Amino acid sequence: MVDYSRWKNIEISDDEDDTHPNIDTPSLFRWRHQARVERMEEQEKKKETLESKKKTTEKKLEEVKEKLQRNEGNMDELKKCIDELEREQQRVRQEEEELRKKEKMQPWNVDTISKPGFQKTVINKSAINRKVEELSEDEKERNLRDFVKKYEKQVKQYGMLRKYDDSKKFLQDNQHLVCEDTANYLVIWCIELSMQEKNDLMSHVAHQCICIQYVLDIAKQLDIDPRACVPSFFHRIKEPEAEYKKQFQVEIEAFKERIRKRAQEKLALLVEEQEEEERKARLGPGGLDPAEVFESLPEELQKCFETRDITMLQEAMAKLPVDEARQHLQRCIDSGLWVPNAGGSGTDIDGKSEATAEDPLYVPVKLKEKDEENESKE
Repeated sequence: MVDYSRWKNIEISDDEDDTHPNIDTPSLFRWRHQARVERMEEQEKKKETLESKKKTTEKKLEEVKEKLQRNEGNMDELKKCIDELEREQQRVRQEEEELRKKEKMQPWNVDTISKPGFQKTVINKSAINRKVEELSEDEKERNLRDFVKKYEKQVKQYGMLRKYDDSKKFLQDNQHLVCEDTANYLVIWCIELSMQEKNDLMSHVAHQCICIQYVLDIAKQLDIDPRACVPSFFHRIKEPEAEYKKQFQVEIEAFKERIRKRAQEKLALLVEEQEEEERKARLGPGGLDPAEVFESLPEELQKCFETRDITMLQEAMAKLPVDEARQHLQRCIDSGLWVPNAGGSGTDIDGKSEATAEDPLYVPVKLKEKDEENESKE
């Protein structure tokens, strides 16, 4: 059965009261309402005053008790001061209790009968930055670079947290981190950790990254600001349903697998880039790679370079057609395998020992890898 007694002491609205025809009813209503509002404001001020007095008394009492424990000052005066402060505390409590009783006895009215069931923060969507999907790649990269410059330390601090309660509080205290840029940075960090084979730390940061991503996904589905989704996500993940927990773990494992795959791809790319840099550093004056040129030479010419035997080279060149010999020799020059030396003795492509001004002379250049192998064998 419904208990209606709670509504029996309600002060009726001003506009429901009957007045004499000669009285200015609207003015009377305004005066009554104003008087009631002033009474309520006075009570509110009294509550604030009592609260402030209560805090001040408690603080003073703690300070005096600390002095007494440290034996600072006159002991009798300190004990006397403690007694006075405790009596003051008791008076404040009595005044608070009287005020609560007085408020409870007051009838409800139009200003107090309805109160909000919950409070919320209203966010002006026009003031929020454009959605990530609307930004160009250059804008995303620039935003991420600026974000990392400002908040990298905080993002890493969040990435190292272990408890859900700590993560929740940290994000609520630093609401600027509840965004795509935080998730993107954590992904990059996970890839770097995987490349460095710091697998345990990568797994933990991946967990924190998925937490952020879940918050962002919830906000996207509900079309609300992600900062409003932080409490609800952590409340649910702390006491998850079996299916929800299972799905969360599956998502983490899939994410870690993608991280490991991407790390392997990046490592392979780095190796490829390093090899390309080394190849460019090896290029001869004509822009050819000496290793590639050496592999393209006939086997007999390769032996000449490996043994650095000029006589054998002259004989091998003499056996080849002139055009082919010139082609091989020019490619050796362009790759740096052979360097022209006008001041020494040498051989021309026909194997003649006497040189003229028109015939370039060459000295062999040591092949790094092949010659080192031969020297080690010797």
